[in-house]
Amino acid sequence: MRVLVVEDEPRMAKLIQQGLEEEAYAVDVVDNGRDVFLWVQSATYDIILLDIMLPGMNGLDVCRQLRAEGFNMPVLMLTARDTLPDKVKGLDSGADDYLVKPFAIEELTARLRALARRDAPVKTAVLVIADLSLDPATKLAQRGGSVIELTAKEYALLETLMRHPHQVLSRDQIIEHVWNMEFESGSKLIEVYISNLRKKIDDGHPVKLIHTVRGLGYRIGD
Repeated sequence: MRVLVVEDEPRMAKLIQQGLEEEAYAVDVVDNGRDVFLWVQSATYDIILLDIMLPGMNGLDVCRQLRAEGFNMPVLMLTARDTLPDKVKGLDSGADDYLVKPFAIEELTARLRALARRDAPVKTAVLVIADLSLDPATKLAQRGGSVIELTAKEYALLETLMRHPHQVLSRDQIIEHVWNMEFESGSKLIEVYISNLRKKIDDGHPVKLIHTVRGLGYRIGD
């Protein structure tokens, strides 16, 4: 999943970015409220982590304007304010969840997984297609009961495909969800990772799950 972190405190932003990247998220960081709209217009984000106290435009106003402009990705508010009125303001501004600082990265990622399930067609915690399963909480992938060892980026690619079962995802759609702004548009990385996933998931199995749809992209399904 691709996450936009909106946090003006450099140390906090770096800690969040590192923690999420270790959990296989693609992360972009912006340090003020006004620039959020430039980023969401240039990339597709699965979730926004939005601090309330921001320079230029506070997080509450950012969230209200995002909703007014039709952006419906989940928004998780981050703030040091923990009173009930503050939480109510955050949720009433259009946020989907509210997390008080300081927090553990484990709680943050658990809330992100919950928000991802909320928008998914299937609400189960474990993603399953045929005899392939993927647990976003433990990052455990199995096919036919056998564990599949994945790198962080292989995991992110597989999760993206499995969150859109039987749907064709274009190269650009995959980039939007798996890589951040540092991705080089002419790179052949997607083809390399798809090839690696096929070797790990499909080799030795009569039913192939990862398919190339020529001229359109890739899909996963039996």
